Amino acid sequence: MPQHDHDHGLAHDLNTLAASFGRRKALLWLAGMTAVPLVACGGGDDADSSSTSSGSTDTTTGTGSSGSTTTGTCSVIPEETAGPYPGDGSNSNSSGVVNALALSGIVRSDIRTSFAGASGTAAGVPLLMNLRLVNTQSSCADLSGYAIYLWHCDREGRYSMYSSGVTDQNYLRGVQETDASGEVAFTTIFPGCYAGRMPHMHFEVYRSTATATSSVNKLRTSQLAFPDAVCDAVYATSGYSASVNNYASITFATDNVFSDGVTLQVTEVSGSVDTGYIATLTVGISA
Repeated sequence: MPQHDHDHGLAHDLNTLAASFGRRKALLWLAGMTAVPLVACGGGDDADSSSTSSGSTDTTTGTGSSGSTTTGTCSVIPEETAGPYPGDGSNSNSSGVVNALALSGIVRSDIRTSFAGASGTAAGVPLLMNLRLVNTQSSCADLSGYAIYLWHCDREGRYSMYSSGVTDQNYLRGVQETDASGEVAFTTIFPGCYAGRMPHMHFEVYRSTATATSSVNKLRTSQLAFPDAVCDAVYATSGYSASVNNYASITFATDNVFSDGVTLQVTEVSGSVDTGYIATLTVGISA
């Protein structure tokens, strides 16, 4: 991941991202965030020279972690568990089958608030999560018209629809259709760190929004992660106190999902706790 100079500010970071994820999207998101109260800076450096940047190519043919495979010049994202809180119709909570994908309004870009009659907003450091979907069978061609379902825990480490205190909420879940460049951008918050796992987000890939109604139709399930230094900065802010001890007790090497390799899943992150973060990841699938 490239080093970022805080003296340059977010404008410098946006210029850096513009080539791969579009200046217009980043600027529109930044303009939309001006009305959002941001968490005060808690220190730390958002640059991590040891982290792996997203979107890198791999010209070696073979097999990677968790069943990832390499074809041509890009790699298939590892298949990972959806975990116990997918909300995709594959399991239940105490009230029965949980399926956010069947709810009206699930197709949306801003996933911080609950929807479909539920009210509630997830607080936290703002994050714009950019994902670009590419076809490893066609020279990494952009895949437009596909759908990505993204979900993750709140800053307290709770999953809406499942965890105590938020079973009546469905925030931090949403579906988007990939555009002509194979991209989606979710406005969300930086996730908390709960015991036993590195900070992460889950996602599923579907052939279209029309088929993104149940897990039985998914093409791929995976997870994404964040550079250590960004986590250090976020968890030093107020509101993330529950994450501090949990994060200090876990590493990629001891995480039960990422311990076999996380190269293709660590996002490239720009920004700060003052301005909000922009994270990017290229997701390869065999289509």
